[in-house]
Amino acid sequence: MEKQPQGEQTHQRRVRYKGTHPRAYNEKYKELNPEKYKDTVEKVIRKGGTPAGMHISICVKEILDILQIQPGMKGVDATLGYGGHSREILKCLNGQGHLYALDVDPIEIGKTQKRLNDLGYGEDILTVISRNFACIDEVAREYGPFQFLLADLGVSSMQIDNPQRGFSYKKEGPLDLRLDPHAGVSAAERLREVDREELIWMLKENSDEPYAEEIARAVISRRRKGKKIETTTSLSEVVAGALSFLPEKERKDTVKKSCARVFQALRIDVNNEFEVLETFLEKLPSVMAPGGRIAILSFHSGEDRLVKKSFKELYRAGIYSSVAGNVIRPSAEECVRNSRARSAKLRWAVRGAD
Repeated sequence: MEKQPQGEQTHQRRVRYKGTHPRAYNEKYKELNPEKYKDTVEKVIRKGGTPAGMHISICVKEILDILQIQPGMKGVDATLGYGGHSREILKCLNGQGHLYALDVDPIEIGKTQKRLNDLGYGEDILTVISRNFACIDEVAREYGPFQFLLADLGVSSMQIDNPQRGFSYKKEGPLDLRLDPHAGVSAAERLREVDREELIWMLKENSDEPYAEEIARAVISRRRKGKKIETTTSLSEVVAGALSFLPEKERKDTVKKSCARVFQALRIDVNNEFEVLETFLEKLPSVMAPGGRIAILSFHSGEDRLVKKSFKELYRAGIYSSVAGNVIRPSAEECVRNSRARSAKLRWAVRGAD
């Protein structure tokens, strides 16, 4: 047999998948390589889907209208994610000024920084910081004050779609749900220690789950029998079992909705999302320059209530010179193109003069 010349790499064939189209996340090799397979990615987006490993930014035009970014300004993207909003902000800066981008996800932040660097946005105009936005005051002490700030509070599609992150009940994977997998406890660990009353409160407070008591009872019952809830599917099975008393014709749809709410409630809990947001909102005025403009995009009624309350209270106190009178929603056209935009709510505020 002829030997392979030293230093040459053996050609690796892609993993074959069943059927005519890939279904598993790691089989969607074209969607996971958007730069190489642009036609495939555009086709998925035109059909209203989100390509695997990507995130389609929401309310981009509305956010840019609010922030009114001009070349030479200095501002923050407090939740970098896939970098879609940051890319559009950097276009507005047109090579002048600076954007500081924060993210707590150690898995995605490096990928996004490389993506933006490859587009020509280097250290002269972009600084990526691995930090939770609750530490915005620490960032401002070094780089502030800021003339504009964006916070997109939603979980990115590439996090939801990756089964190894455990964010979706639709895909088999470890029950993790942490934005930073190296910090805190996973959702599986949380379910091993939480008591029935606390779980009921969590499900009601974080996701308005109407069957919180039945689901909590089922979780505790499974735990007492020595059966672990370690995967996304095992939790989904517990929810389905808890709702087995429902009439068959309405059970399937109700189980889906309850699964989505249970996963949301656990994600909010393990990431301390409400507490982090409250801390961020308290610190926000102190990091903004006079006249600095703020846009916050939320996807949960509890988050939106916190933003609305903070903006109104600080407006009454004279700290913000103006705030959004009404919530801004994505257009009908955007919701058709991207179904994940449907629950988005956008609010804004302007820092007053000192």
